[in-house]
Amino acid sequence: MKPPKTRPGDTIALVAPAGPVPAELVEKTLPVLHGWGVEVRVGECVRAAPTGYLSAPDAVRAAEFTQAWLDPGVTCVLAARGGYGSQRMIDLVDWAALRATGPKTFAGSSDVTALHRAVNVHLGLETLFSPLPATTLFDAVAAEHLRMSLFEPDGMRTIASTTGSPLVPGTATGTLIGGNLALLASGLGTPEQGSARDAIVLLEDVTESAYRIDRMLTQLLRSGWFDGVQGIVLGSWTACGDPEAIRELMLDRLGPLGVPTVWDFGFGHVPASPTIPLGARATLDADTGTLLVLP
Repeated sequence: MKPPKTRPGDTIALVAPAGPVPAELVEKTLPVLHGWGVEVRVGECVRAAPTGYLSAPDAVRAAEFTQAWLDPGVTCVLAARGGYGSQRMIDLVDWAALRATGPKTFAGSSDVTALHRAVNVHLGLETLFSPLPATTLFDAVAAEHLRMSLFEPDGMRTIASTTGSPLVPGTATGTLIGGNLALLASGLGTPEQGSARDAIVLLEDVTESAYRIDRMLTQLLRSGWFDGVQGIVLGSWTACGDPEAIRELMLDRLGPLGVPTVWDFGFGHVPASPTIPLGARATLDADTGTLLVLP
């Protein structure tokens, strides 16, 4: 199902399902969100004082996410930041209760990749792989693309990259899945992971060296996760070393799959990152660096 679009006057719940959220970045982004004409409900984990690499204990983060979804006044649950920890809370969420509440929009990226797949599978909902608002990368372009994706999704069906180039040329149609490579690799064997069959896979990561990226791709390949994949969209690889070396690695590991693959699409841990709907059907044109989201 497609979630209902956001309307002026709706409430967006800001949650922290993974790492701690710097208070100064929360205060910086709140005026931006309020400027969309919505109410913003800030979760307790977003405001929590940092205590290590998690914003709060697993049960508290799961409760924040669950309560936000069950709140009848909330139409969108937006992850403030990534980091680490989303996987740890998935089994603590009452997915049956969330499903009974009805469809809402879930948005976020990075470590939140794990929650995207859980929402896709347990709730049968499309989600938005979007820039995280409590980060330095949430610039005006990224914010506006997220706003339009929430309020006017029908006008955001064409997502064109200004930097993309074909690694493997061609066009393909499939369901958009994926996100952060490290989370996809670490999710193998879990109930939500599934496979990339009949899908167009999004892949991006940050601060991972080339050999670690190689290891994660190799694990996904050897496990059969890529079997039946239709196309691949490669995003940012910020602080992962020489971009040309990463490009060659992608060609070496993914090129033999023989499916249309676009390099440097421009989403992920970079400024001006677009919002991309996971679970939606889309057509990829690797030659032009374009995704066309289908109705």
